[in-house]
Amino acid sequence: MSGGESKHARKNEYFAKLIKLVDEYPKIFIVGADNVGSAQMAKIRHALRGKGVVLMGKNTMIRKALRGHLNNNPKLEALLPSVYGNIGFIFAKDDLNEIKKKVTELKVAAPAKAGTIAPSDVIVPAGPTGMEPTMTSFLQALNIPSKITRGQVEIIADVPLIKEGQKVGASEANLLAKLDIKPFAYGLTIKTVYDDGALYDASVLDMTDDIIVQKFQSGVKNVAAVSLALHFPTVASVPHSIVNGYKRVLSIGLATEYSFPKVEELKKAAANAPAPSAVKEAPKSSAPAKVEKVKEPEPEEEEADMGLGLFD
Repeated sequence: MSGGESKHARKNEYFAKLIKLVDEYPKIFIVGADNVGSAQMAKIRHALRGKGVVLMGKNTMIRKALRGHLNNNPKLEALLPSVYGNIGFIFAKDDLNEIKKKVTELKVAAPAKAGTIAPSDVIVPAGPTGMEPTMTSFLQALNIPSKITRGQVEIIADVPLIKEGQKVGASEANLLAKLDIKPFAYGLTIKTVYDDGALYDASVLDMTDDIIVQKFQSGVKNVAAVSLALHFPTVASVPHSIVNGYKRVLSIGLATEYSFPKVEELKKAAANAPAPSAVKEAPKSSAPAKVEKVKEPEPEEEEADMGLGLFD
């Protein structure tokens, strides 16, 4: 078999494997594989054996295979926008939370390399470094306070060296290597979850049943509030409308002669309740109370109060 025929056969084999997996497994993790070596990938495959199937490949081949299978499975079109960058698939049937936990744990500490983008902040801790006193000028160039203690350089205080998203410089990488600090941990990172045609962020898997119930209840309350404000009945607002209407009927029954059993119960309860004191007890004082003389109304005022002026 020639080289061209062999390459074509490998492509067909890969296409058949991918199509078989997408038909067999309804759930797929789209994972990023930056800075993941072949040895680490082998460990990940071994850890997920029996729980999920890891498949990597070129994006052009993945897109071609998926597009060629759209007639049989149109839902796969939702996957196409996620096929970019250094990505791979983890096919699963079981609990996605368990697989996500496994993938998150399978990370390897790695040194900082010049030119790479820092995935997290890097802080150089205070303390002895083991470096010779001649290295103080090197630390000063990086604005790291230090002193000489017992023949070695000691960093005085914790120093933020690299921020997340910042490109690692040669000096920073060299310093971390001298201090034997491996600040980064690399592994597969879950970007998106595909579930039978639906795409959602991996953070959704962190939601517990209590959080889901709380969000649902909050949504129902919002729908009920909007419906009541617009006087538009919905399933969420009708119970509130019935309760509010019943309260109004009770109020009318208490204020009028109209009655029914519940109103009678409320009237009896109100009759048996102790009457509140109408006049508060005045504070005791040794001084006699001052009595103000009430001015008697003038005749004109009395007539006005009686409403006689309305017929003038």
